[in-house]
Amino acid sequence: MAQQIALRRREQVAEGTFAFHFDKPAGFSYQAGQNALFSLQESHTFTLASAPHEPELMIATRMRDSAFKRALGALPVGACMRLDGPAGLMTLHEDAARPAVFLAGGIGITPFVSMVRDAKARRLSHSITLFYSNRRPEHAAFLNEFSEIKLVATMTEAPGWSGETRRISRELLAEHVPDLQAPVYYFAGPPGMTMAVQGMLGELGVRDEDMRSEEFYGY
Repeated sequence: MAQQIALRRREQVAEGTFAFHFDKPAGFSYQAGQNALFSLQESHTFTLASAPHEPELMIATRMRDSAFKRALGALPVGACMRLDGPAGLMTLHEDAARPAVFLAGGIGITPFVSMVRDAKARRLSHSITLFYSNRRPEHAAFLNEFSEIKLVATMTEAPGWSGETRRISRELLAEHVPDLQAPVYYFAGPPGMTMAVQGMLGELGVRDEDMRSEEFYGY
């Protein structure tokens, strides 16, 4: 059912990346990791980066030079846009005995922000490992959100970065995931990245039902 939501505030969360906070309509509920359709003159699907218990809805996006992004960036505080949703199956599995491995590229971090915040709020006992790949630290939105889980942050084009610099690979996974067959894998990012990750996991023998993914087009 379509609903009108008002913009409350915006903030820069990384170089070229902004978060937008909206009023949450009465009775609107969703699961952490789901998405919704946001409409001005045009429509765009965004993951809800806020957690279900939070009083506002939050999305985050790279501010590309598209008609929709220009309109969103110019939206005055208090102005409304249309919300349709929620949708999507990118939600945390229920069996806490199975680890969760999150693989994020760039702004593909947004579903994992919601899922980690939700897991903390509900005191879930899942073991969560997040692999988060960016070119440089200044591109890494929400990098400081993950102190309570195992985080492997890798910066592939940052000469001064003292941490991991490799792309997400089977070797990198094997160094941090004791049993590669045990987890449920979640991955989100640009289409090229998600296709590569899906192929890599398939080669490792991970079953299709143990992979859940989101692709971010034109982000």
